[in-house]
Amino acid sequence: MISNAMKNSVGRAFAQRFSPNPPQAGSSFKRNHVLEGAGRPSRLIQLAALWARRGSILSMSILCGIAFAEDVPSYSKHVVLVVWDGMRPDLVNETNSPTLWKLAQDGVVFRNHHSVYPSATNVNGTALVTGAYPGRSGIIANHDHEFRPEIDNKKIIDVEAPEVVRKGDEISGGKYVALPTIAELVRATGRPSVIATAKTVGLLQDRHLDSARDKNSSALFAGQMRSPQTLSSVVSLLGPFSAFSFAQKDSWTTKALTDVFWKNGVPAFSLLWLSEPDGTQHETATGSEAARAAIKSSDDSLAAVLAALDRQRTRSTTDVFVVSDHGFSTIERALDLRKILKDAGFDAVTELTSAAKSGQIILAGNGGTVLFYVIRHDAAVIQRLVEFLQQSDFAGVIFTREKLPGTFGFEAARIDNEHAPDVEMAFRWNENKNQFGVPGMIDADWQRKAGGGTHATLSRFDMHNTLIAAGPDFRRGEADDLPSGNVDLAPTILAVLGISSTEKLDGRVLAEAMNMPAPVPETANETIKAPREFPSGKWEQTLRIARVGSTIYFDEGNGVFARKR
Repeated sequence: MISNAMKNSVGRAFAQRFSPNPPQAGSSFKRNHVLEGAGRPSRLIQLAALWARRGSILSMSILCGIAFAEDVPSYSKHVVLVVWDGMRPDLVNETNSPTLWKLAQDGVVFRNHHSVYPSATNVNGTALVTGAYPGRSGIIANHDHEFRPEIDNKKIIDVEAPEVVRKGDEISGGKYVALPTIAELVRATGRPSVIATAKTVGLLQDRHLDSARDKNSSALFAGQMRSPQTLSSVVSLLGPFSAFSFAQKDSWTTKALTDVFWKNGVPAFSLLWLSEPDGTQHETATGSEAARAAIKSSDDSLAAVLAALDRQRTRSTTDVFVVSDHGFSTIERALDLRKILKDAGFDAVTELTSAAKSGQIILAGNGGTVLFYVIRHDAAVIQRLVEFLQQSDFAGVIFTREKLPGTFGFEAARIDNEHAPDVEMAFRWNENKNQFGVPGMIDADWQRKAGGGTHATLSRFDMHNTLIAAGPDFRRGEADDLPSGNVDLAPTILAVLGISSTEKLDGRVLAEAMNMPAPVPETANETIKAPREFPSGKWEQTLRIARVGSTIYFDEGNGVFARKR
């Protein structure tokens, strides 16, 4: 839903998303036609409008492929996706991020954008490039925070470590990430792609790249590449990667993209993943002077990307997306669940030092969410664990593999997967402000200290993230209040490039923000609740959901145990 708010204040538009009365899925809208790009809408956009109401992403993808085969030469379209890790939308302003601010005025601000849950990097990094919820993509947790005994039966795994990814693909027949990614689909059409990430998440986004076969494509992740020869040429030009700070790693990765991988031209699809402001916000919290400097460093990297597109004379044929994987919160309390559960009589560990025992609980902390794997799925232990969490003062929302009173099933959050734990809990959150005046406080696990920053809860401050799109296929100077999410990036980018996915996607094409009068999709809002009575009080958890067609987005979720007096 489009408004004229952009002309006034992008920052205010973002901040409104976090007001007590944010835009609702069914709210009315107007479009600003004065700032639209000139020229007749492409056939792709016309088709997007026809199919937006039906929510048929597979049919949309097929039609898009036909449209571009007829209307657009194979290399005349470019997409650049830039990820600012952990960038909150309410911190976008002319001071913090002047380049992004200007890009927003030239394009569309998505004011009601969503992460998938858990609101963590690897989960959302996979959702961004597959267009699928975690339950379907197969990546359900962050970094070294998932237990897969078929890969390692002693401890939780690092989901994006090269040896883990390699073994996961061996076991699953190449389906460690269950759906093809944007880069893989682009390369399947014979067009080049480039992945350049300052973090290891890049390996998940194009892990099947063959440097001998795909000579014009590259995949760089945290200073590593599968081709030692190509990496050597990058290092010879830019120096080593490992010794740098977060901002320096981002700058190095950006230069690798613009000065090395784009040297002979801009490929059909490029992805640049910046580690800031996430890295600094973890250490110092949102709103700190250091965190604001980290935002500026990402803005400088974006400016370098746009300047490179200008030098290559491809800016007019390139759609640029700037997105964050998740929002961010400040830790109010850091809770050592290992000790808390042991004190309550549970056998809770983070690593097995001897043979696993029935009923033992393996904890996988994800910051604002914890996964609980109960050995042999002991039903009595699972029930006792859930009841303990429900009567605590830190549980926010509890999901269970087998539905139990006062919980939601995994399918409610689209995290149902064969690798899912027995219980998953998002910590409680509130709207209080931190020491720098930024709202959004959470309880979190034992990995970081109170006063620092983290994410992965169902807080609205974690679940709502940044998305701005600008380029020939998008409207200019407008704000979109329709719910959107990270799962929508892959369908939209594939549609722009005229590529059909081999799988049905969970996300939708963001047709309402593109250069044509598009019909308003059907929308709805829903709040689901799960109460449970105890002799000592009542537990109740809620989950707020927005729907556009068949695509759902999670606005927020929380819970509370009210003790009887």
